[in-house]
Amino acid sequence: MAKDPAFKRTRENGSEFGRAGTYGKYLRSAFRPMLNNTSDKRVVSRLVKQLMALIKTDTVNARGERTPVAGDFEMLRGFDFNSNGLLGNTLYVPYNATIDRASGAVSLELPELVPEQMISAPAGTTHFKIVTGASEVDFQAGNSLTVYTGTAEIPWDNTPMAALALDLALTPASTLPLVLLLGVEFYQEINGVFYMLNNGSFNALAIVNLNKQ
Repeated sequence: MAKDPAFKRTRENGSEFGRAGTYGKYLRSAFRPMLNNTSDKRVVSRLVKQLMALIKTDTVNARGERTPVAGDFEMLRGFDFNSNGLLGNTLYVPYNATIDRASGAVSLELPELVPEQMISAPAGTTHFKIVTGASEVDFQAGNSLTVYTGTAEIPWDNTPMAALALDLALTPASTLPLVLLLGVEFYQEINGVFYMLNNGSFNALAIVNLNKQ
């Protein structure tokens, strides 16, 4: 099978499937701290499926050698790491997610909002956080440079939350693919202590911007 011409297509498919799995592993590793709070049991297979779709858009490399990054990398935009807490079904306000490759500046901006009206929270929620992370992912070497920031715990009530700007800094003029995530984490306050609600099973986290080169 390793050399038989009859199995050439099988070897090509296997090679690309393996590459999708490796790229998915590197992407998940880049944001491991965030995924520890927000991911579902099928996130690995769902991400590999999406990366296989990207591979099929690679018009540069030969079959069997195609890569997700050489394809339409924009197809990763909107990928949800938790199918039980989709960002689009959690946060009901427009946000501005920008990446400036030249300066390395990354920004996530939200308008003023009323939490109970514009954030859908699971039962038991008393507070929430807005979190974001940006990474330079080296899919060849298998490493990354990732930065994170987020708000403190914010009461989930009818008190208006002021407009929010979360800023991050990556390497200016980086030549690596850049990926920006936005998430919402839910907490329950008990006697002054904040506990992540249901171990994060309803937290939302998604890719909201990326820049291949």
